[in-house]
Amino acid sequence: MNQIDNLSINSIRILSADAIQKANSGHPGLPLGCAAIGYEVWANQMNHNPANPGWANRDRFVLSGGHGSMLLYSLLHLFGYGGLSKEDLMNFRQLGSRTPGHPEFGHTVGVEATTGPLGAGMAMAVGMAMAEAHLESVFNKDDYPVVDHFTYVLGGDGCMMEGISSEAFSLAGTLGLSKLIVLYDSNRISIEGSTDIAFCENVEERMRAFGFQTITVENGNDTGAIGMAIEAAKRDTARPSFITIKTQIGYGCPAKQGKASAHGEPLGAENVKALRETLEWPYEEPFYVPDEVYKHFAAIAEEKAETEAAWNVMFAAYCEEYPEMEELWNRYYDVHAAEVLDQDGQFWKRQEKAEATRSISGSVINYLKDVMPNLFGGSADLAPSNKTAMSGAGDFSKEDRSGRNLHFGVRELAMAAIGNGIMLHGGLRAYVSTFFVFSDYCKPMARLSALMGTPLTYVFTHDSIGVGEDGPTHEPVEQMAALRAMPNFHVFRPCDATETQAAWYSAVTSEHTPTALVLTRQNLEPMAGSSREALKGGYIIDDCDGTPDTILIATGSEVALAVKAKEALAAEGMNVRVVSMPCTDLFEEQSAEYKESVLPKTVRRRVAVEALSGFGWERYTGLDGKTVTMDGFGASGPAPQLFEKFGFTVENVVAAVKGIQIN
Repeated sequence: MNQIDNLSINSIRILSADAIQKANSGHPGLPLGCAAIGYEVWANQMNHNPANPGWANRDRFVLSGGHGSMLLYSLLHLFGYGGLSKEDLMNFRQLGSRTPGHPEFGHTVGVEATTGPLGAGMAMAVGMAMAEAHLESVFNKDDYPVVDHFTYVLGGDGCMMEGISSEAFSLAGTLGLSKLIVLYDSNRISIEGSTDIAFCENVEERMRAFGFQTITVENGNDTGAIGMAIEAAKRDTARPSFITIKTQIGYGCPAKQGKASAHGEPLGAENVKALRETLEWPYEEPFYVPDEVYKHFAAIAEEKAETEAAWNVMFAAYCEEYPEMEELWNRYYDVHAAEVLDQDGQFWKRQEKAEATRSISGSVINYLKDVMPNLFGGSADLAPSNKTAMSGAGDFSKEDRSGRNLHFGVRELAMAAIGNGIMLHGGLRAYVSTFFVFSDYCKPMARLSALMGTPLTYVFTHDSIGVGEDGPTHEPVEQMAALRAMPNFHVFRPCDATETQAAWYSAVTSEHTPTALVLTRQNLEPMAGSSREALKGGYIIDDCDGTPDTILIATGSEVALAVKAKEALAAEGMNVRVVSMPCTDLFEEQSAEYKESVLPKTVRRRVAVEALSGFGWERYTGLDGKTVTMDGFGASGPAPQLFEKFGFTVENVVAAVKGIQIN
């Protein structure tokens, strides 16, 4: 390693240590131990352009060990990304800063994914590699490799312990994602001490069993060896690569190096001073970086810009020779492309027969696949039940990258993260699917979708006790309330075909909000009053003459029940309005005037009807209202019997209304 390389690597270490010390909070162990890895990858291996962070053919880098964020921020600063200044580093972990405790996509320029939950970045990187492979099959022509880039992901022992990484890497190996390069920061230390207390497996053997090429670098400070390992990884065109790099956590700090205490607490002023002495860093001023280091990184950045410039020349020639591919490229990367559906009468065609909303959704997907050639998705081994297969679109596999149907296997947690990765990559519109009760497996990664503003679509079927004979293990109850509680997450439970169409339209036109479609197994009759008003989240689906004295609010299969209960109450002289509320999240985004027009405050006799937990409905029923909902788990038996057993009958809804006493 030459002098400027050593100085550059130590600049990363010093900036990281100083920022964490100033914040009196953070994780210095990873940046100190992995500085050489980060430098080698970003300076010598990755194709990227700091002047254009969104370049479509850039290599992706995901820091799965997001607690080591100062490694990433130091690199972004030194390379000049987005004007990330020294002052930004000085404000590490401070309110409103551009350098939050863990990397946040969309908040800091150059951050490819929000990471923090360990292993999540590993799985999102798999999604990015899948997206690259598929787009390569669609767009590349002889002499025009317009899609040709690698995905790097750096994580440690914690990422490898979390089950999500095994789920994702098992699929990556099966698919032979050869442009995925995993960099394993192997320091054998976790928060509680040596990893031997809970993690003594042979990780390399596990990865080989998954189908990875495995390479070991014995010295995590040897940039030459790291570079050679990455070059070997790039040469393997059949398998993803897993590079174990043996590092020392907290490298350079004598009192902390190799110890658990280096992981998640500032080094302390004396130890920062000792770090400078050990690294032979002659500058005492905090955050000081020599001009020669900045010039060195600027020169590298100029070379990186030339790489993009060469690609731009190639892409221009490609577009000239293949104008139809340029048009297709623009369709893939146009986030507003699906808005053409707004005026598409065939898409909004009303349905006259009873059908399960999962089946209606399947028909919608197969309509969308022709309108949206970049639609890309599948299920966790449940496509025949979820109705998510795109007919004639082929299966994405090791042998055929052009297929658009994804087979995730029984891996819901990784599936959701991979879906995030596909969306983060750009160019594709992804959906993932499983049974609604198993949305619990997806929840942590759905939360990341919402946090990142990644509009991934979740298709959750078998939405209630309507699952029937499968019993309470497969009958969701509390899942709807949990998803509705999540910020920036739209949850649709449509009552018929029209509302299902609206749900899909909302999902594929959303720019910054993920959407869950919660769909039935049992057939639902078309509702006479259903309309595109469903796009407002809640609307009057069946009104009365004059001012209502009672409002019934329902979703999904229970909307029809509410309408029948209204008829029974009307026969007794009551004025009843039925409100369909397929998406409470969207309803809350409407104006106060609109919400008042649907649910006037003067009408206090309200009943919410939903074959799921009643938690949260008090927002709409008020202190006087009631719910006809689930207050326990389901049971095994035919669906009609279960709906009767748990009170989802006209008689019970009518009784709930009559039981409300208004003073």
